[in-house]
Amino acid sequence: MGRILARRYRPKPVRRVEIPKKERGKVRLRGIPAAADRMVQQAVAQQLAPIFDPRFHPDSYGFRPGRSAHDALRAVKRHADAGNVWVASMDLERFFDTVNQSRLVQLLSDALVDKRVVSLTHRFLMAGVAVDGIVEPTSEGTPQGGPLSPLLANVLLNELDWELERRGHAFVRYADDFVILKRSRKSAERAMGPATKYVEGRLFLRVNRDKSFVAHLSRGVKYLGYAFYRKGGELRFRVHPRSLASLRDRVREILSRSNGWSLDYRRYRLRRLVDGWVGYFRIADMRGILRDLDSWVRRKIRCVYWKCWKRVGAKFRALVRLGVGRGRVWQ
Repeated sequence: MGRILARRYRPKPVRRVEIPKKERGKVRLRGIPAAADRMVQQAVAQQLAPIFDPRFHPDSYGFRPGRSAHDALRAVKRHADAGNVWVASMDLERFFDTVNQSRLVQLLSDALVDKRVVSLTHRFLMAGVAVDGIVEPTSEGTPQGGPLSPLLANVLLNELDWELERRGHAFVRYADDFVILKRSRKSAERAMGPATKYVEGRLFLRVNRDKSFVAHLSRGVKYLGYAFYRKGGELRFRVHPRSLASLRDRVREILSRSNGWSLDYRRYRLRRLVDGWVGYFRIADMRGILRDLDSWVRRKIRCVYWKCWKRVGAKFRALVRLGVGRGRVWQ
């Protein structure tokens, strides 16, 4: 604490970890801070959150206390039920890796009286990353993985929120994932240009034009893993096909013979995955999906046990122990 108050505290470089993305050959970069740095970051974040959170826009939902992805989805529904069914979806390319540190520090300096906090935060941003034992400088970005990064992301993107409000747009933002909702395709297309110009010209971020698009909400739009459809004039939620495919891939990974896991550990991993997935998608209409998933997962589990028994005699004895008649087992 004394070094922090005397401005002598120097954070260590974060450890770079690459997490494979769904797109083949692409990775998501994570920065793992040292234990002491993580504790200090958490302390700073706990002090800054009560200062900045009241300033954040009401339609910002990511990494904020008392708010969740479900709240963001309900906000999309609220705007859509009011007639804003055309979406301008903008993808911020490698957001956490391209945050302009000078702009971010300026925003912190304008809002905070104690400049020691600003200086300490700046040191975390410039601490560098360790890649294979070699320290590389970080002149831009805020390493994704530390407790402070989500708050800093909201501080920067809050500028975009209020700019969209000033232009009269209905929008919803969850972290760096945001959509603008308008009543017509032309209105949504007109909103894209100025918003892109503001993001790149004022916030110095990059918009991935290949992944940005304008579409009707009920025509394949994916937001926070969900898709949408209309029934009785009301927007409703469903599981996006890619989210369902991702779940199936993860189940296959858990039940694969090649990972060498025990049956107890597979059971533990599978329960955690299914409970978390169902909990996240609980506001979607998915009775039929759950019925089909249940049948598919049970069949995969039976395959695991069948392969574990290996020999014919072992299979015979196991089925008899489970209460299957001997004649039926031989069949």
